[in-house]
Amino acid sequence: MKDRDTHQALRVWDLPTRLFHWGLVLCVGGAVVCAKLGGNAMAWHLRFGYAVMALLVFRLLWGVFGGHWSRWRQMFYGPAATWRYLRGQALPDDHFDVGHNPLGALSVLVMLCWLAVQVGSGLISDDEVATTGPLAAWVSSETSLDWTDYHQHLGQWGLYAMLGLHVGAVLFHQWFKRRQLIGAMLGGDKLAPAHLQASRDSAATRLFALTLLTACAAAVYLLVNLGTPG
Repeated sequence: MKDRDTHQALRVWDLPTRLFHWGLVLCVGGAVVCAKLGGNAMAWHLRFGYAVMALLVFRLLWGVFGGHWSRWRQMFYGPAATWRYLRGQALPDDHFDVGHNPLGALSVLVMLCWLAVQVGSGLISDDEVATTGPLAAWVSSETSLDWTDYHQHLGQWGLYAMLGLHVGAVLFHQWFKRRQLIGAMLGGDKLAPAHLQASRDSAATRLFALTLLTACAAAVYLLVNLGTPG
């Protein structure tokens, strides 16, 4: 049995989780830039939005099939564990510094849900100028306009706020608490107790993740083309 006091490099974030994270950063950033540019760039705003949707569906499934620390069961903490974290009284088996801590997990879940609503609202939006979501014809004009207003105002600015808080929290832990969050999301490993379970990150799991992502992309493609005539 491994000594519980011994620390070693532990694979926490598998490659599919890391690629999802940075792919989401790229696609959300691209969608924001294209929206600000407007005009012909709005076609790419939509494409980036579809990519975000495929990534979100993938992450939903990867939370079931992915590596140990990427699974949803590792991101849901009870009130007692959360209260211990807030008081700084973690038990030896809490391991809040390995995966997501309770507040980090909550912020990630809220941000993913917010992104999902933002993408969904974009699918049925109509700016009444040049850009219409692919599924706008499936809802009433009133519903479409209401969600367009949400997409352009509350949804957009709420997303900026959450992204800002997320980046700020990461930098705080990186610089002030000396926890290598960015390095772990790049390389996948963290220094952790040797007895903890590592995330599976083999060639087989990576191939499975690629197949799953391809299926998610195909599903999104079929969805956004539901409103295409013929």
